[in-house]
Amino acid sequence: MTTVRVATYNIHKGVQGVGPLKRLEIHNLAHAVAALGADIVCLQEVRAFHRRLQRRFAHWPSADQARFLAPDGYEAVYCTNAVTRHGEHGNAVLSRFAVLAHTHQDVSDHGFEQRGLLHVVLALPSGSGLVDDASSRTLHVIVVHLGLIHASRERQVRALGRFIAQAVPAGAPLVVAGDFNDWGERLHEPMAALGLHTARGARVPTYPARWPLLPLDRVYARGAEVRALQVPHGRGWARWSDHLPLVAEVALP
Repeated sequence: MTTVRVATYNIHKGVQGVGPLKRLEIHNLAHAVAALGADIVCLQEVRAFHRRLQRRFAHWPSADQARFLAPDGYEAVYCTNAVTRHGEHGNAVLSRFAVLAHTHQDVSDHGFEQRGLLHVVLALPSGSGLVDDASSRTLHVIVVHLGLIHASRERQVRALGRFIAQAVPAGAPLVVAGDFNDWGERLHEPMAALGLHTARGARVPTYPARWPLLPLDRVYARGAEVRALQVPHGRGWARWSDHLPLVAEVALP
C-alpha cells in the first residue's frame, strides 16, 4: 500500500491577537507548515489579500498566503470562499504531488457565512518515482470549512455528497479534510453515509490551540484508510493560530 501524509490546518488568516495586540504570524506559519512534513496540506482561512493589513504590517508577503506558505517543490492551489470589505480568504491545498485539476463549489447556507469546497485532483505515483511517472494514479482531495450552525453543517455535508457524486469517480481514492466546526461530534454518521471514515476511535482535540478540547479539524477518506492522527506539540503552535494542525497517515490501496 501507498501511505501519504495529509495535514489540515486553519491558519486564522495568518494573524493573531486583536486591536493593538494584533500580530503577523504568517512567517512563523511558513516554518510550521514545512515542519509538518506532510505530502498534502489542506488549509482554511487563507488570505488572498487584505488591503488594510498589508498597510499595517511592513512584512506582509507580496504573494498570496497559499503560495507564500508552500514549501519548495510544492504546488499551491487557492480558491476564495469569502469576499470582505478589505480582502478575500478561502481554502488552499499545498501538494508535493502534481496538480491535475481543481475546482470550487459554493456551499454557503445563508447570507451571514460564505463557505466553499476546494476540490483538487492530484497525480499520485504508485511507487517512489517522480510525480510525472507514467504509472501515476489520481487522488482526489476536498478541503472544507463548514458553518457555525449545526443545521447548516448538516446541509453542507449533504451538498458535499452531491458534489462528490458529480465530481469524484466511484472507485477513486478520496480524502476530505478541513475545519468541520463540529464541536458536538455529530457529523461522523452523515459522513459515514457518504462512505467517508476517519481513524477508528479517534478523538484528537485541535481547538482552541492553547488548551485543545474540541476535535474540530478532521481527515476522512473513502477508498483509503486513515490509520493514524496526531497534532504537533510545543509552545509555538499555541501562538501561530487558534487551531492546532491535524496530521493523518492515509493508506491507499
